Amino acid sequence: MSDLSAMESETPNIPPPRTIELPKDVPPLEEILCANDFALAAEKALSPKAWAFYSSAATDMVTFRRNKEIMRRIMLRPRILRNVSNVNIERNILGLKSKAPFFMCPAAMATLAHPDGELGWSRAVANEGIFEIISSNASYALPTIIGAAPPGYPFFLQLYVNSNRQKTVELLRRARSLGIKAIFVTVDAAVPGKREADERIPQATPLRSEMSGGTTNRDGKGNGLGRLMGQYIDKALEWSDLEWIKRESSVPIVLKGVQTVEDVRLAVEHGVEGVVLSNHGGRSLDGSPASMLILLEVRKQFPAAFQHLQVFIDGGFERGSDILKAIALGATAVGIARPFLYSLVYGQKGVEHLSQILKDELETSMRLAGITSLDQASAAMVNTLDVDYMVPSGGTESCTVAQFPRASKL
Repeated sequence: MSDLSAMESETPNIPPPRTIELPKDVPPLEEILCANDFALAAEKALSPKAWAFYSSAATDMVTFRRNKEIMRRIMLRPRILRNVSNVNIERNILGLKSKAPFFMCPAAMATLAHPDGELGWSRAVANEGIFEIISSNASYALPTIIGAAPPGYPFFLQLYVNSNRQKTVELLRRARSLGIKAIFVTVDAAVPGKREADERIPQATPLRSEMSGGTTNRDGKGNGLGRLMGQYIDKALEWSDLEWIKRESSVPIVLKGVQTVEDVRLAVEHGVEGVVLSNHGGRSLDGSPASMLILLEVRKQFPAAFQHLQVFIDGGFERGSDILKAIALGATAVGIARPFLYSLVYGQKGVEHLSQILKDELETSMRLAGITSLDQASAAMVNTLDVDYMVPSGGTESCTVAQFPRASKL
């Protein structure tokens, strides 16, 4: 019997919620008013290594900053004198009803923030009626994470394909037996990006993911948790591999990390159920486009994509108004990662508090914009003129250096 099969056959031992004492300079939860407040609190509450791991981004952090900058440059166009007494923010995500148009993105090693880790997330999302994509590099085993929520509560699973393909096959089969509703295949991280803040600070003791088995044993090149834990990831993954992933999982497949309209077209051709327009929170290739620019590119060059699959997006979303902008431009729902990580320093209650803040902000933004349902959101609600010049017009794939050789000067 394989290790994965053995884990599946065992009844998970689920620890009860735990309470930890936070440093005195961390504000009480009731004083937290927005997502950024959680970030400020987390910087004080986390160890220097945990903060570096969670907050770091690739090399010069250009893409990380652009995610937020571009978001703020897209403006809303509110309509007035409309009855906005009752607002509905529910959303259909891959055939499942969510109480909000946002979900929890996968994030590794949540126990660095709180001993409950992913168990606190599971309990919180179930209470809030939203969905979680469980990380391939989770601190707890998959049955334990799922078992922390009420029986039958739906979960999604992130997939990093292992270079030992049999391990991935076993994971997919186990996920299927546990009732996972969709597989989000991460496609923007064949190798981890260089995150220098994370590399600089050593980890006192090695860490190991119960999910992937990835470890953080040092290799003499630095101390980056993401890089060290990601050594198992298959660098040879190709479009043709989606067929066996579909076959072994038997659930909807979503590609997480799509960054060009050309790859959205290929995703449609390969019959996946969704894409997440994402640059890995700026943690992979620095200089890749801001997520909202990818969304605008798809709208401009391939609007039919929204009829063929569900389009999700993540990267830099911290406000209810940010979420509304993405929905208005065609996104089905928005993924949120770092804010949920930071909220976990307060345990399950912190995660629920962040979800409630985002719901309240979204409802307020909708009322002030003059709509009562997310189905009423449209591109007419937003002004993108300040960023439109950065959106490619098409034909970029054929313009390669090899097609335009320079004459020799010799």
